[in-house]
Amino acid sequence: MSDPTRTYLDFERPIAELDAKIEELEKLARSNSAEGPDVAEEIGKLRQKSADQLANLYSKLDPWRKTQVARHPDRPHFRDYRKALIEDFEELCGDRRYGEDHAIVGGIGRFRGRPVVVLGHEKGHDTQTRLKHNFGMARPEGYRKAIRLMDLAEKFKLPVLTFVDTAGAYPGVGAEERGQSEAIARCTERCLTLGMPLVSVITGEGGSGGAVALASANTVIMLEHSIYSVISPEGCASILWRDSARAKDAAAAMKITAQDLIGLKIIDRIVTEPVGGAHRDAQTTIRHVGDALDAAVGALDGLPADKLKKKRRDRFYAIGRMQAGEG
Repeated sequence: MSDPTRTYLDFERPIAELDAKIEELEKLARSNSAEGPDVAEEIGKLRQKSADQLANLYSKLDPWRKTQVARHPDRPHFRDYRKALIEDFEELCGDRRYGEDHAIVGGIGRFRGRPVVVLGHEKGHDTQTRLKHNFGMARPEGYRKAIRLMDLAEKFKLPVLTFVDTAGAYPGVGAEERGQSEAIARCTERCLTLGMPLVSVITGEGGSGGAVALASANTVIMLEHSIYSVISPEGCASILWRDSARAKDAAAAMKITAQDLIGLKIIDRIVTEPVGGAHRDAQTTIRHVGDALDAAVGALDGLPADKLKKKRRDRFYAIGRMQAGEG
């Protein structure tokens, strides 16, 4: 059965029209005003046509369309991953300095039987929760809370899992007054000096320092249609061309897709999404992310703190370095 509540992106309009026709025929069939094999056959043909068009469309997404998919409001958020993957979760709040920030949620729990510390950006799923979580844009308190939880992980010898999905850190006056840039820098530093395995997943948007602060990890995993960048395409276009409408051009030039970034060795693994994006089959997406996390943490199991730090340090030093004899 088609889903009338689904949110379609602009480039998905042909799919939306087909799905609307399917929904209309299904309603007619349910009301008995149209019966027989002809109606069922027509519905079947339309479903196949919709599925074929969807597969074709998503097989050749450009960077700007991937950006739109990464921002889709129905995409699984941290709360969805946490509920499905983390058992016995106990949320830990506050930075012990100023207050609580709801854009970054964290705590302790069990991931497939393994005790872990888990952190993630939460954007919210409706108007009320989006306002509560500030659309996933953390203030300094969020990053200082993350530091506190990583300190806890080090103390109790627990691996850390982070889920990144943010347009960037919150740029408000209050956040700047309370040391936003310092908090981000300290959080990034804590990731790099952590003596326990740290694995990060870019589940939607990985925007600027607000993302790097939780993604300076031993292993960085990225969903197929997520993005990871130093600035949003709109922000880049505004700076370069003084025209945010050229965001599509900026997205193509910035190399922000998972396919670009794995080639540049900025990320380590791409998790394939269901046809049509993670929002069309959240359960399958979450299961695949869980499998990737399990493999990544397992590969780091048993490594001493100094080796984990060195691997992490070497990984980031290598980014941007030119190979000997090049240039």
